[in-house]
Amino acid sequence: MTNSLGDIQKSKAIIIFGANPAVNHPVGFQHFLKAKERNNSQLIVIDPRFTKTAAKADIFAQVRPGTDIAFMYGMLHLIFKNGWEDQEYIQNRVYGMDEIRAEALKWTPEVTSDVTGVSVDTLIQITTIYAKNRPGTLIWAMGLTQHTIGTSNTRLAPILQLALGNMGKAGGGTNILRGHDNVQGATDMGCLADSLPGYYGLAEGSWKYFAKQWGVEFDYIKSQFKDPAWMSKPGFTLARWWAGVEGVKSDDKIDNAGTTLKALIVMGNGITSIAQQAKVKEGLDNLEMIVLADPFVNEAAILTDKKDNIFLLPAATQFETSGLVVATNRSAQWRYKVVEPLYESKADQDIMFELAKRLGFYDLYTKGMMMQETKDGKLEMIPEKKAFTWPEDATNEIARIIKTIGLSGWTAERVKKHTDNWHMFDEVTGAGMGPMKGEFYGLPWPCWTKTHGGSPNLYDTSIPVSEGGMGFRNNFGLEKDGVSLLAEKGSFPKGSKIEMGHPEITKDNIEKVLGITLTEEEKAACGANWKVDNSGILVQKSMEAGICPYGNAKARSIVWEFPDRIPLHREPLHSQRHDLTAKYPSFADKPNHFRVMTKYISVQSAKDYSKEFPINMITARLVNMNGAGVENRSSKYLAALTPEMFCSIHPDLALKHSIKNGEMMWIHSPEGTKIKVKAKYSLTVLPDMVFMPFHFAGHFQGTDRTGNFPAGTKPYASGESVNTVTNYGYDIITQIPETKGGLCRIEKA
Repeated sequence: MTNSLGDIQKSKAIIIFGANPAVNHPVGFQHFLKAKERNNSQLIVIDPRFTKTAAKADIFAQVRPGTDIAFMYGMLHLIFKNGWEDQEYIQNRVYGMDEIRAEALKWTPEVTSDVTGVSVDTLIQITTIYAKNRPGTLIWAMGLTQHTIGTSNTRLAPILQLALGNMGKAGGGTNILRGHDNVQGATDMGCLADSLPGYYGLAEGSWKYFAKQWGVEFDYIKSQFKDPAWMSKPGFTLARWWAGVEGVKSDDKIDNAGTTLKALIVMGNGITSIAQQAKVKEGLDNLEMIVLADPFVNEAAILTDKKDNIFLLPAATQFETSGLVVATNRSAQWRYKVVEPLYESKADQDIMFELAKRLGFYDLYTKGMMMQETKDGKLEMIPEKKAFTWPEDATNEIARIIKTIGLSGWTAERVKKHTDNWHMFDEVTGAGMGPMKGEFYGLPWPCWTKTHGGSPNLYDTSIPVSEGGMGFRNNFGLEKDGVSLLAEKGSFPKGSKIEMGHPEITKDNIEKVLGITLTEEEKAACGANWKVDNSGILVQKSMEAGICPYGNAKARSIVWEFPDRIPLHREPLHSQRHDLTAKYPSFADKPNHFRVMTKYISVQSAKDYSKEFPINMITARLVNMNGAGVENRSSKYLAALTPEMFCSIHPDLALKHSIKNGEMMWIHSPEGTKIKVKAKYSLTVLPDMVFMPFHFAGHFQGTDRTGNFPAGTKPYASGESVNTVTNYGYDIITQIPETKGGLCRIEKA
């Protein structure tokens, strides 16, 4: 999220792709409504389903699932044709827009309408409104990401904003709505298969940096791998961990150092809310050991047929723990403990500490919390400190280590002070008042130093770096194909000593770039670059010069390392429009994609799925549920709002299959799986589409498995998981599952 929810109130136009904040973010949605009320902002919603957010929109487009790229190119076609783009902004701050312009030329309103299902008039109306009401903000959520082309979707959306000059502007930007508490924080801390905490890559230099920061020998960390080469290889993802388990029926070859997965530890993850539930069950059934740590019984325990070596650990809730959490807008907040953990439950960190003790590395695991940086760039144990204090010392360790995204200012003391004085910050800008003046609520990262106030809007050059300003990050070199990747002269944060683009700051270039001379002591203390500089000198000197340490470059429209240099529309693997798959084919199959072969074109071209499975199937959240939903369905009050799993179906489609409102129906998937759910007539979906929520579990392909719950733990509501019938398909870069673009067929039960 480049801006914030409050900043949306400054928008003149709001366009939402694949998100339903009225339901999924009901508190945050107030900012959208206030933008309409106070700023006459135009609300535009693009979604396959008429949602509660769409009900508040000024204009709504009911798009065919998986065609967001086509729709955005249709907008760009009209923007370029009418000269609505911000030419100066593109010239000074964007690389590669010409290739986008060339692709957009193909997407006439008529072509766009044919692919997306949105009328020509609606496309023109939406584009005109959005282009002529600036600044405009662009919102998305999982409806844009959960596709085989999800990464391309999330590349083209910012490119649309760049074309209009909406990036780095109050009221503009791209605002991605996180779906759960602290998702942003979990991502920042490296809960990913392909990075270390803080988005440090899996390179030897990064491993050596963390070894130093943790106070352990690099050779010790290296020795934990079968071979050092595996240190730089991504692991399995949550989406396809099951592919690595011996006994799972699959011809998708894995690459996992010659072994298979034998044990699974799940902490606070609704594993039944991910795609391919039949494969998840196979994976669970074939593991040697399963450990599930959750306040409620994780429904993986009742999905599996496995009888032995399943351990349920009662984990504490968020009310029984404290510490730092991160909001969707990159800001920190302190969570105070309300009560001590009840009965035998333990907080997550205590479970991990106990595991570390039994595995023999507890002292190494906790050592970093008792270390500090010295002015000469060294690290030392904090004098007289014999034990750590949780969670304050963990928070300070994070602030000490994570420099890539600028967490140096996130000390426990500062974050607590913000939370304790939340009433002293402006609702819209986040700016502090009184004793909090000069800081933004939650110190949104990058928060470069222990005195920096945070950065509310990323890439804003209209304000000084000291107040949160910055250009685009220099992360991909200085030039490409003879063209400079740095920002043009005159494009720089206000007050910068350098009035043009510049590279990221390193020990070797700082004197030349900033025109300064370091003392011998400073040179000796500096790390190789600002991301690994324990002394803080490189960041400090950058701040004094009014520049951002990560450089000032152009945003790139072209990603030359990706399968598609620019985002391209590609039909879903299971497309309702098989006639378009030859023109817009999927990717080549990808071997060793997060350690497992992932199929694309071989699946898409196997047959015309739409003949047997003609109905689009979409999934989403309900306002009273969350993720796998076991905690919500364990509340009799929340369960009463949605007591059973259902399928929203258009009356015309239902009557075509002789299905009455409230009757049971079967949903069949191309994967050979099926679920039995209750029909719920609804005009929110088109006659060729069904919608189901993804919060249910406990039943599997028509059988009730809730008898497997330990006594007294069965939730008040159970049902089939829609993810039993979500189709095979994974993003080409991240491997996120394609749950928002699949097909099914239906029949009366």
